[in-house]
Amino acid sequence: MLHKNSVLVSVALTAVATVIALGQVARPAPTDAEAKIHRVFEIRTYTTEPGKLDALHARFRDHTMKLFEKHGMANIGYWTPADEPRAKDTLIYIIAHASRESAQKNWEGFLNDPQWAKVRDESEAGGKIVSKVESVYVNPTDFSPIH
Repeated sequence: MLHKNSVLVSVALTAVATVIALGQVARPAPTDAEAKIHRVFEIRTYTTEPGKLDALHARFRDHTMKLFEKHGMANIGYWTPADEPRAKDTLIYIIAHASRESAQKNWEGFLNDPQWAKVRDESEAGGKIVSKVESVYVNPTDFSPIH
């Protein structure tokens, strides 16, 4: 009987070792649905210098959104307030990152991208565009239609 138990223990240990080994090998990339489960959203609000909102819109439309995608940030939506006085100087947008850790890496990559530096410098040749930036990271609730 001892021999039979030893064989069962050996088989069980082999199975556990196999599961552990499989967990350490390369896994397929997560599906889009799986990736969306863990992503984090970032709500950003930019206040512009007086008269510079159109310049900020142009920079985002023509360059920034593409650079965000290049650096792993998903563009979710962009808005301006409907009411004065903020309608004249505010851009609010939401981007998504694969995780909070990814957000940090994405921003580092974006801010260190020579293409971004060129775009920023060219767009600010006539003066600074943004006077204030606010950022809030948020997680969707379990009942949120977006994940």
